[in-house]
Amino acid sequence: MKTLYQKFETLLLNTTTSFKRYLYDKVAWNSRMIGIIGPRGVGKTTMILQYIKENLNSKKALYVSADDLYFGENKLFDLADDLYKNASEYLFIDEIHKYPDWSRELKNIYDSFPTLKIVFTGSSVLDILKGSADLSRRAIIYKLQGLSFREYLKLFHNYEFEAYSLEQIVNNEVKLTNINHPLPLFNDYLRRGYFPFGIENELDLRLGQIIVQTLETDIPQYANLNVGTSRKLKRLLSIIAESVPFKPNFSKISEIIGVSRNSLDDYFSYMEKAGLIGQLRNETSGIRGLGKVDKVYLDNTNIIFNLVGDKSNIGNIRETFFFNQMRLKNEVISSANADFIIDNYTFEVGGRNKKQTQIEKDGKSFLVKDDIEYGYRNVLPLWTFGMNY
Repeated sequence: MKTLYQKFETLLLNTTTSFKRYLYDKVAWNSRMIGIIGPRGVGKTTMILQYIKENLNSKKALYVSADDLYFGENKLFDLADDLYKNASEYLFIDEIHKYPDWSRELKNIYDSFPTLKIVFTGSSVLDILKGSADLSRRAIIYKLQGLSFREYLKLFHNYEFEAYSLEQIVNNEVKLTNINHPLPLFNDYLRRGYFPFGIENELDLRLGQIIVQTLETDIPQYANLNVGTSRKLKRLLSIIAESVPFKPNFSKISEIIGVSRNSLDDYFSYMEKAGLIGQLRNETSGIRGLGKVDKVYLDNTNIIFNLVGDKSNIGNIRETFFFNQMRLKNEVISSANADFIIDNYTFEVGGRNKKQTQIEKDGKSFLVKDDIEYGYRNVLPLWTFGMNY
């Protein structure tokens, strides 16, 4: 126990609070049980350590990682019991999915120690989603996405701006005071700005490890798949990465990677839940997630550059960025005539020379252009959509 506290104090001492993720102020930290999930490397651990440092007496709280050697011989429940008896108020558990039968253990802790608040995080989103079903009446689950372009500007370059609503973006109200030329920063963000660890110049190595671990460990363990399946998942991911916005032909892909059509549907679902891809559904979806899949994108542009580098299709990069940044606060669906629909607005995404032939001049349709600094009338710069959260 003493060793756990020593590790905790060291981490706390080295935690900075100058930059906080968008989710920080939205979490109901006083709830009895909170789960924060999201891909590896998006800032979950830092966020909870920041909360402890700024708001709690460290003598009344404890942060642990579920893969600590301590849990080789000790149970999580027994640790919670000790904290409860010593009047501690919070137990923060990082990487909870690495603890065997974690959801049942958390359920028992919740029911046994009514004054102890539990906050847990998990990077294996699939396992967390499966286990959190057992905690549905007890835990509030939050999902943390990677950095927006706005957050990148703060973390990487110390430029601070408020988030803009979709209404403000389409009205061309986004202004970057003190930044005369946003495009070089935007292009850097596309390559390395989605993950906070990109600032440390080790993005390719760490992101590559995350992708491999997700494909070789997380998904096969979750779905009880054999090792050979991970090679098929990698092949599928490469096909998506190299595509000109990928419209899935399930029969053709099934033949290429050697799996049945039903298995392919499952693979897409697993990769989406694991944070590797995003599936854009059509405008007949009605309820989120029920529509037919019209296009498939990699989850974010950093993954595209990691997998295929400068061979990346520029149209794919642009649409991936738009979908990734806008889906957090909006329901984004595909358009029959353009690329995307959000609420009553239609968006066609392209380069500087893109024409307006695919959109109506109705005040609700917009041409979103890369490689321009400022918008005019119904033409909007692509980078401004990274200021939504």
